[in-house]
Amino acid sequence: MTVALASPWNPRGEFSRFERLQPLLASAYSHLVITLPPQADPEIVAVLEAMPQVKPIVTPQWPVGRYLALKAALETGVDFIHYVDFDRLLRWSETRPDEWRQTVQIVTQHDYLVIGRTSQAWATHPRALQETEAVSNSVFSNLLGQELDLSAGSKGFSRAAASAIIANALPDRPMGADSEWTVLAHRTGFVVDMLRVDGLDWESADRYQTTAANGDAQKAAAARYDEDPANWSMRVGVAAEIVEAGFAALHRELIGEH
Repeated sequence: MTVALASPWNPRGEFSRFERLQPLLASAYSHLVITLPPQADPEIVAVLEAMPQVKPIVTPQWPVGRYLALKAALETGVDFIHYVDFDRLLRWSETRPDEWRQTVQIVTQHDYLVIGRTSQAWATHPRALQETEAVSNSVFSNLLGQELDLSAGSKGFSRAAASAIIANALPDRPMGADSEWTVLAHRTGFVVDMLRVDGLDWESADRYQTTAANGDAQKAAAARYDEDPANWSMRVGVAAEIVEAGFAALHRELIGEH
């Protein structure tokens, strides 16, 4: 079974870590499809293009980064796709490589896999994320009849499930994809499964660092994040987009039900 990585990346000082981790990542994925924003550094893009198995795609507009990553990964012809936000992937593979590799294998056992956070991983996030994501998670857990953590930035797809989502999803609502893709998988007849991992702990403290942040650095960064009211306002907006996009997907006329 072949597995491709689908990963959007807005670089924030992670490139040296990726260079170090690239051989490890390439050992698990047949293709590494990485979408980047329009303003991506051409030198970074050129280095990515020269790496084996790496397919960088500079997007015409950044809101389509998630959708294009999934679409391009599907076009490689693989059997399964592991979607992960790139900054989360780097932290996960650096700090818990065994769990990450095991998860890639678990992806091949499911049509649609929501990869969420254990209580330990959840607790590392700022309160602004915990309290707002708890709302959107609760909405769709109740609607779909199972406990889900939709906003951990990682999901797994069979070819068939990814094809159904690409056919029916809106390409330019990236935060909404957290719920939209799951609702579309459910509506098109695929079983939605759930896996919780420790390796999706909070990644933003790693920005512009040479290695993944330790627990103390995570806590300090989370406290600073919560001190800024603008971050709370932004996260409320993100949660609203997740809820709105999921409800829109519940009522959208579908193409190609499974």
